[in-house]
Amino acid sequence: MPTRRQFLHQSALISLAPLLPAFLSRSVTAADAKKDDRVLVVVQLDGGNDGLNTVIPYADENYARVRRELRIKTDEIIKLDDSIGLNPAMKAAADLFNDNRLSIVQGVGYPNPNRSHFESMAIWHHARLAADDHDGNGWLGRAAELWQPRNTSTADSIYVGSDPVPVALRGRRANPISLQNEADLKLTVADPIASRATPDSPDLAAFVQRSVAQSFDAARQFRESNEARTASGENYPGTKLAEKLQLVSKLLQLGGSTRIYYVSQSGYDTHAAQLYPHAQLLREFAGALKAFLNDLKAAGLDERVVVLAFSEFGRRVEENGSAGTDHGVAGPVFLAGPRVRGGLVGQHPSLTDLDQGDLKMAIDFRQIYATLLERWLDIDSRQSLNGSFAQLSLVS
Repeated sequence: MPTRRQFLHQSALISLAPLLPAFLSRSVTAADAKKDDRVLVVVQLDGGNDGLNTVIPYADENYARVRRELRIKTDEIIKLDDSIGLNPAMKAAADLFNDNRLSIVQGVGYPNPNRSHFESMAIWHHARLAADDHDGNGWLGRAAELWQPRNTSTADSIYVGSDPVPVALRGRRANPISLQNEADLKLTVADPIASRATPDSPDLAAFVQRSVAQSFDAARQFRESNEARTASGENYPGTKLAEKLQLVSKLLQLGGSTRIYYVSQSGYDTHAAQLYPHAQLLREFAGALKAFLNDLKAAGLDERVVVLAFSEFGRRVEENGSAGTDHGVAGPVFLAGPRVRGGLVGQHPSLTDLDQGDLKMAIDFRQIYATLLERWLDIDSRQSLNGSFAQLSLVS
């Protein structure tokens, strides 16, 4: 009979085992991982990004009228064509745009918009408009369940962040995992128990011991391969978002068959004194995105990857009395990578033909989802999105 100390030790291992990066044991050693599998990386811009000061219709005289305190000077705007430009903090994104590695989809939203952060994000995560349909199973989680053949030993998706796994990745049979940072993968063996498991041990404790041993072994291999990997020469900015995307890059370079990665960047709820903090957020986003794609290019992996960046809604057209903006409706969505259709997609919404003071939505976000599912991940979008949506020419 095991002692109380042994029982507590085994119980601790059992509770800890799901949190350890056991998925790496397959990623590191899997011979059947297809190196040409297409990957989707999602960047969630939390808080409602002010699209009007991100993708700017500088040639429209109404822009200066509605944005008095927040107006970006015309000579500072990065011109993309003769009427549309980027916030000057987004030089790195402009470089991607000029290199045909960035697509900007304008006027994206959904019918009967909801200006609540929680409700609107739930709509984007579920890809379903009615609250009664928000059952905790997200569009990417449902999509992962359609992959054939199904391999439950590998993570369908990986979320890099300290928050709970986003609803978008969850599903009844989906297998998402969460990593807070690279330290989660750099485990060290503090107890010799991992070395005592035998391949044919039938009991639960031995099973857990083997799982833990495999996790530690995989973590060692990750650390060693990471240390031995030749640096691409790409310098990531010293930002939280860049750190997350750098970890995604390392996981992709490690190998494995996970096809969806998800990160988030918070801070976009800019109700007051918006100008400087919003520029800093955009600079962080653009710089991290460019460094990530250049890193993947140096590793020969960028052709496999498309990045989707979205926010739950845009902001009001008129600035408020606190030099900020309030919750709005439509906004731009970004797609990045060498396989995207570079350039501007759609027309910028009118600044005079408004819907209760908000930009009118022209493109349903589910059209973008359907396009990525069908044309990039090769998945039937109708089951994941609960309907058919017109696809766009966004990826090749």
